Amino acid sequence: MKKILYVSDLDGSLMNSSGKISNFSASAINKLIERGINFSFATVRSGYTAFPITEKININMPVIIYNGAFITDKRGRKIFHSNYFSVKEKNEILNTLLKSGIMPIVYSFKNSEEKFSFVTDKLSIQAKKFLKEKEKDLRKNAVSSVNELLNGNIFYFTCIDDKEKLEPVYLKYKNKFTCIYQKDIYSGDQWLEIIPTGSSKASALKTLKELTQSDYIVAFGDGINDIEMFKSADECYAISNADNELKKFATAIIGANDDDGIAKWLLENAIK
Repeated sequence: MKKILYVSDLDGSLMNSSGKISNFSASAINKLIERGINFSFATVRSGYTAFPITEKININMPVIIYNGAFITDKRGRKIFHSNYFSVKEKNEILNTLLKSGIMPIVYSFKNSEEKFSFVTDKLSIQAKKFLKEKEKDLRKNAVSSVNELLNGNIFYFTCIDDKEKLEPVYLKYKNKFTCIYQKDIYSGDQWLEIIPTGSSKASALKTLKELTQSDYIVAFGDGINDIEMFKSADECYAISNADNELKKFATAIIGANDDDGIAKWLLENAIK
């Protein structure tokens, strides 16, 4: 029998519009895992925010976080795959952002500790709003100078600002690095996220397939950043509330996130 790996996006897909995984979905997936299915997730989220949300699911496979920059175990204690910017790349990106009037939030590992660094008084109103929601986040690292943003092994630049500022940078870098340019589904603010080349859900999915020695991948998602992942999967299912562009690449459309669409599909199809 072929080994099938089921991989789901989180926000807007497995998670409902309240930003949670319902008890029904968690219970259903756990029962299926007990019966032998292999289940994982792929998210743009960090492990710090993804792991508490998925804690009630007994995930039995490595997971993809930071849009493919890392593959880790389900609690982030073991890293199977990582991707960082070179010194030249991180300097170039920061200089371009500053010249464009954009102050990023920069994610890095410093002495084996994950941090996100920022210069508070130079951030946009939107970015400050985002950070206010992270008041208790132990990764927060306010610095006093722009140069300090470049310390450590950098793997993520997050920019939350006006579209007029962000779009030109996206157009400049979309073919050079992995870029996610979209509105946040919860706040409606415009985001530009820049990740090292080769960091994507699609490339990470191929690596995950090899790591788990799987023969067949079934993917679930809702956003345009899931398109490449869909192209890399053997089957792919867009939930009914997914972006219309993603639906064009789907094997089929299934139930909405608020109706436990993924869990219900798995219950009907994962165990034959």
